[in-house]
Amino acid sequence: MSKRVLIITYYWPPSGGSGVQRWLKFVKYLPQFGWEPFVFTPENPSFELQDESLLKDVPPEAEVIKLPIWEPYSAYAKLTGFLTGKKIKATDFVSTGRKSAFQNLAAFIRGNFFIPDPRIFWKRPAVKFLHDFIQHNQIRMLVTTGPPHSMHLIGMELKRRNPSLKWIADFRDPWSRWDLLDTLQLTSLARARHNRLEHQVLTKADCVLTVTPHYVNWFKQAGARKTVLITNGYDEDDFTGLHYVKGSRFTIRHLGVVDELRDPRPFMLAARDACIENSELAALLSIEFVGQVNTAFRSWVEADGVLSKITSFRSQVPHGQLVEVYNQTDALLLVLANSAIARGNIPGKLFEYIGSMRPVIGIGPADGDAASIISKTGAGVVIERENLQAIKARLLDLFLDWKNNKGYAGTGKESYSRKSLTADLANLLNSL
Repeated sequence: MSKRVLIITYYWPPSGGSGVQRWLKFVKYLPQFGWEPFVFTPENPSFELQDESLLKDVPPEAEVIKLPIWEPYSAYAKLTGFLTGKKIKATDFVSTGRKSAFQNLAAFIRGNFFIPDPRIFWKRPAVKFLHDFIQHNQIRMLVTTGPPHSMHLIGMELKRRNPSLKWIADFRDPWSRWDLLDTLQLTSLARARHNRLEHQVLTKADCVLTVTPHYVNWFKQAGARKTVLITNGYDEDDFTGLHYVKGSRFTIRHLGVVDELRDPRPFMLAARDACIENSELAALLSIEFVGQVNTAFRSWVEADGVLSKITSFRSQVPHGQLVEVYNQTDALLLVLANSAIARGNIPGKLFEYIGSMRPVIGIGPADGDAASIISKTGAGVVIERENLQAIKARLLDLFLDWKNNKGYAGTGKESYSRKSLTADLANLLNSL
């Protein structure tokens, strides 16, 4: 009989976006390494991004168990829409600037009454169901992945009730250092509670798994018993049919979420200046944002006489169709979170960018973890947000390479393949 592992995750297909990719791909390949995955996920989660194409990656060996969840997000969105007369997007919730009185109240309630997050109401029914499920199915290995970090509280209670259970707490983002918390107007009491819950999880989990070297160090400092790094990656299966085709315009694309923490304005300002100075670039440059974009940024672009002519916006593309987008892209824009944790920020899409074999222009800390990976693989460069001249110079260099048909020179992406990373995960599970 193969070895069994139970994975508790909020995000699962048909949920789209970056949060679902890590454990979907691990589950896809785990059976090849002798592990039978059981996935526990909400039956009716609240998410805007849906991607039915991801369902093809769920292997037949995986058993997916679903339990209803109650969470206040849908009620909040409806109330906000009713009071403001506008449909509220998830990207509009993350705000670092001025907010309306209602936004301030909502952020305060979210940050101080739902700790660690609004999915906490799922903890009790999930524990009740899974305690019996674990016993009945003779499961000895448990993984929880967050955010939402309330998944870890489910794991902690299951570990308390089943001391022989081996528990891995996987952090795709930090907890107490998470930049999102800084937008939620936390009181000192709420901060202290986050810190206390985090410390309990870190000290009671048999292993803390995370995605960047900076996060490893932070969790060690916060008291984790054992900390292991397995980064995100790209799935080679997703890139069959990869064949770059040069178009008639120099096309730069950003894929994924744009909000106030991931703000592309520095790149856009540099592009604006470059187009004013270089008429050929202005005539041939095309910048496209694919995915969820917050309202304030889109309005800012559309109000600018230069940027509005060279910029377009497209809704989310199903993951199975992304290779077609990469085939028609000349360079990729990566915007790292503008926050205190930026040096440890490695967006999951970076690895897909690397897998697409298109040059990357990154905006963020030049000495961070993402910059290190981009440099190591020869995929491009990361430039500090304030250095508009360097951003503009990089843009013009990429434009010149495009005109001269200079090929992509990146190497070493294989170590970030999802199958290779799952082999590392299987070794970790075996060691426990």
